[in-house]
Amino acid sequence: MARVREKDVLELGREVFKRMKGQSPSVFRKDYWSGKMMDWSMKDEAFKVEMFRFVDVFPTLTDHVQVAEHLQEYFCRPEQDFPASFQWGLSKVKPDSRIAKMAAGQIEKQIVGMAERFIAGQSATEAIPTLEAMWKEGLCFTLDLLGESTVSEAEANDYFERYVEIIETLSQQAQSWPANPTLEQAKFGQVPRVNVSVKISSLYSQLDPIDPLGSIDAVKERLRPLFKLAKERGVFINLDLEQYRYKDLTYAVFKSLLEEPEFVGFEYAGIVAQAYLRDCEDDLKALAKWAKRRGTPVTVRLVKGAYWDYETIHAEQEGWPCPVFKKKWETDQSYERCTEVLLDNHKVLRAAIASHNVRSIAYAMAYADASRLDKSQIEFQMLYGMAEPMKAAVTSMGYRLRDYVPIGMMIPGMAYLVRRLLENTSNESWLRMSFVEGESMERLLAAPSSPDGSPAPGPEPEIESLNIKGFRNEPLRDFATARDRDRMAQAVEKVRGQFGRRFDVVVANRALPTTETLKSLNPANSSEVVGEVGSASLTDTEAALVAASRAQKSWAKTPVEERTRCVLEVARRMRERRDELAAWMVWEVGKTWREADADVCEAIDFCDYYAREMMALDTPERLGRLPGELNELQYIPRGVTAVIAPWNFPLAILTGMTMAAAVTGNAVIMKPAEQSSVIAAQLMGICQESGFPEGVIGFLPGRGEVVGQALVEDARVHTVAFTGSMEVGLKIVAQAAKMAPGQAHVKHVVCEMGGKNAVIVDADADLDEAVSAVVQSAFGFQGQKCSACSRVIVHQSCYDAFKERLVEAVKSVMLGPPSLPGTKIGPVVDAEAKAKIESYIEIGRQEGRVLVQREVPSGQGYYVGPTVIEGITPDHRLAQEEIFGPVLAMMRAESFDEALEMANSTRFALTGGVFSRSPSHIAQARREFEVGNLYINRGITGALVYRNPFGGFKLSGAGTKAGGPDYLLHFMTPRVVVENTMRRGFAPEID
Repeated sequence: MARVREKDVLELGREVFKRMKGQSPSVFRKDYWSGKMMDWSMKDEAFKVEMFRFVDVFPTLTDHVQVAEHLQEYFCRPEQDFPASFQWGLSKVKPDSRIAKMAAGQIEKQIVGMAERFIAGQSATEAIPTLEAMWKEGLCFTLDLLGESTVSEAEANDYFERYVEIIETLSQQAQSWPANPTLEQAKFGQVPRVNVSVKISSLYSQLDPIDPLGSIDAVKERLRPLFKLAKERGVFINLDLEQYRYKDLTYAVFKSLLEEPEFVGFEYAGIVAQAYLRDCEDDLKALAKWAKRRGTPVTVRLVKGAYWDYETIHAEQEGWPCPVFKKKWETDQSYERCTEVLLDNHKVLRAAIASHNVRSIAYAMAYADASRLDKSQIEFQMLYGMAEPMKAAVTSMGYRLRDYVPIGMMIPGMAYLVRRLLENTSNESWLRMSFVEGESMERLLAAPSSPDGSPAPGPEPEIESLNIKGFRNEPLRDFATARDRDRMAQAVEKVRGQFGRRFDVVVANRALPTTETLKSLNPANSSEVVGEVGSASLTDTEAALVAASRAQKSWAKTPVEERTRCVLEVARRMRERRDELAAWMVWEVGKTWREADADVCEAIDFCDYYAREMMALDTPERLGRLPGELNELQYIPRGVTAVIAPWNFPLAILTGMTMAAAVTGNAVIMKPAEQSSVIAAQLMGICQESGFPEGVIGFLPGRGEVVGQALVEDARVHTVAFTGSMEVGLKIVAQAAKMAPGQAHVKHVVCEMGGKNAVIVDADADLDEAVSAVVQSAFGFQGQKCSACSRVIVHQSCYDAFKERLVEAVKSVMLGPPSLPGTKIGPVVDAEAKAKIESYIEIGRQEGRVLVQREVPSGQGYYVGPTVIEGITPDHRLAQEEIFGPVLAMMRAESFDEALEMANSTRFALTGGVFSRSPSHIAQARREFEVGNLYINRGITGALVYRNPFGGFKLSGAGTKAGGPDYLLHFMTPRVVVENTMRRGFAPEID
């Protein structure tokens, strides 16, 4: 390990500055339009946001009218104070006017010109003149094929073919370029002229860390011929790193492929390391040990990292530890430590220092000198179109410099371009501080450290993300980590070993034997009995009602602290058993790993949130503050509650309704769906262990027409909490409205019913995001969610492009047993559901045209292939009736107004979504889209307690939102107490 002197770092840094000769990178030159734009973006954060949003949406705009409309929406709003030069004369003209057409043409020219500064061409052939000119000027390159999202195997195959074309074209063309020893000779040997960077996510659309073995094998199948071709042509292949969730997969693919006999001696291979990751240094040390065992060196491109905003936001949203350093100086320190690791292991890890920070560059130079390395043993890398003076300085010092050169179409290129612009306008951008803000050389070259001198923090603590009243959502499992994957896999196998157990009816905390049982079958293999559950009779129902009525009075008087303690204990026990509970759902109702885990987390959230809400509601609210008068609003329990739950969220919804009723002081009788009674029995067992008094929670599995009907009609029941179909829900409402003998109250029905949910895809939508979200929203858990997308309404201007990508995406989704981690679509719940869904597909064949219907696995599972049907209009049954399965109706709209009209044309109003980058259309959807939960530019399923309280109106439900601040009021009756506190003219002060 070398010892580098700080004075050597500073001396080399000053030399780089000296050789830059005061020049400024072209990206900041104000004689360019892009330079002016960058200048205003750095001066005005609001302008920066609008500019980058416009640059992002621009490639999807098909004519000058759309361009002008978006320019006006982004830059010409009355509240904005933007320079007139950036309003292009559009603030008061019609979008279809001649002036607008001219302005749109100019802005198109400027944005295309700006993109061309960062993107060398649309193809390898188009980029050849640029690459050859770079070579002659003393710069080598690595070519990056732009693309942020591969949604189908057809697209992945297209990327593969383009990588082949790049390797074949460039390897042939580069042979004729003049010799350049600095670029192609190093002390360790030959440096290939052609260098290609590959993203593994572009080669496999189903890449998912939840299934590492399947993902690795699939990626290797496409990488193997590329590596073979590169080996034959003498081309270097570099695997890029992307989001953190793909990091371990990328390293695993890289190592596994290079350990194969054909490639074990291949040294023209490299991988990226991101220094902003907290585990980067450890990854490099592990890579060095691996490379020593392999016996052949590899190259490491060391970068700071390009997804900082995404990683920090995503980690906070998920409640996961943040994988990146949160301070720039921490990343800079990490970069220097990682540089040391690379150069200390230079015999097996060849260093490619990728940075625009002179301090980082100088540190690498100084450490290489201290390690007595030849200049050819280290190379520097920078981004095409940026930092030209720095490149000239580094090359003039005798080092090899490689440009990272993107090629590709403008639409996939915009994501790359926006990231580059964000980097350059960031307050902590080194280029900005150096070339725009004129920071002193001393500060720019100073060793990275905390501004207050404090040491770097240790590992990122567990995220708390506390919300109101101490509540936080239970973080989902991060299946990118081996620990979480292993725990789930073990639980799935453990539960399988418990198949066939019997679970009894429970009344007053005692099991009741029954003469009849319900067999719960594995929907992926109906020959397997997951478990047997006692089927309650009318006699059992009467016993449960007697026990609940007896418990009601004492439970209602039980202090709220004790009631919430029991509910929070349920949450605690669920956390302890979360993987096991999820595994039961995998086997009993066919939920995939992620869907099952999310169900458990939602159940925990309901417990935690409702307990905290009840503690707040327990304090009487004073109304008015007049002297001599005390007015208080308080809530009391309604009475015995019957909970009739569905099978599709078998733990979450049953838990939510039950705990809401119990924590508010009501005795509860749980009647689960027949298909998911084993999971319900797990909840009952947890309730028994959590300290609820005898009779407070009863468990009555059984036939709905027997047990459910008896509970709804009984006079002792005060509240019915139901979630399920519209037909059953309306029947319950009608039954509950009838007064039973001896009934002295009006029954309250909490009724959450179905949906016929639509996603609108606007003309300017991001189709990468829209296609992925629609596939997940329509086919996640086989479409068996009341929130699922069953209609996608697409603007005519992007209809064909969306349809083509959607169909290929549906063809690519992994379909199979949910017990396998890579499965995205499993079986439907039972034979009856399968038959009903298939009947609707036949209706769809008559009403429209089937675009795709996936084949299903043979065997005894209840599989229905995901199906997309186009040509559906609002009057068709497929557009009006709830199907509750993996069937998606595709509809064409001539305008956004028509799309909204179509979306609102059903009896339901549950969830809906809009993919649009038009501020006016988003605002219109907020006003006019008739749904209880509206999702903008994201999928429409996966509502979270507190963050997305869930529920609809019209015929989607009658009541307030589950997981929201007023849901508990369903189970309580408000009372007002008025006291005259004045006595003979004297009134005490009351706080």
